[in-house]
Amino acid sequence: MAIKPRIVVIEDEPEISRFLKTALEAQGYSINAVPDAKTGIKISSAHPPDLIILDLGLPDMDGKSVIKSIREWSQVPIIVLSARDQETEKVAALEMGADDYLTKPFGTSELQARIRVALRRGSRKEQPEEQKYMFESLTVDLLKREVFLKGKAISMTPTEYDLLAVLARKAGRVVTQSELLRTVWGKNAEENDHYLRIYVQRLRQKIGDDPLNPQYVFTEPGVGYRLREAE
Repeated sequence: MAIKPRIVVIEDEPEISRFLKTALEAQGYSINAVPDAKTGIKISSAHPPDLIILDLGLPDMDGKSVIKSIREWSQVPIIVLSARDQETEKVAALEMGADDYLTKPFGTSELQARIRVALRRGSRKEQPEEQKYMFESLTVDLLKREVFLKGKAISMTPTEYDLLAVLARKAGRVVTQSELLRTVWGKNAEENDHYLRIYVQRLRQKIGDDPLNPQYVFTEPGVGYRLREAE
């Protein structure tokens, strides 16, 4: 019998907690639901789960502080659920180390899809870093620093390639604007978000991606960008 992926749900609203437990157990997950941060951290450290679903508005600790605490000893995937829809809250949670963010109310099917992506990504963390990422017709070869579209090599500037490489290494995950700017342009470039918009536009042109109907690079308004998950 296959071992069920274990998920710790840290959520203080009883109705939402019960809903998540029922819906996710029906999908074959083992759910341990707790109502506060202290218990969630204790359980997660004693018996590391495969994934954590975390509410930001907890009674005993802000969710961002929970993320910071967990990231001191674990890289377990964390999906944040919150009624806080401000862009600054999303960015802060992601910068602290959350893997994904869903705003309440959310669709069950979307949550399940995000869980599947996060679990796949989590299972790869113990493996050596992949050197080649494939996204339908797009291939990013990190070893050779080459990009191919439908088997044909694409000419890119070093900055365009570096931007795509950062997104590829975190495929399926939102990468914040500030993280992209720090990584590609340096720690003093965080205020120059116009660089990022220009280069994302150029990158999309190179890989034939329509910003109105993207196949590869998705915009998370006010937060950052997400490259579709690798195959």
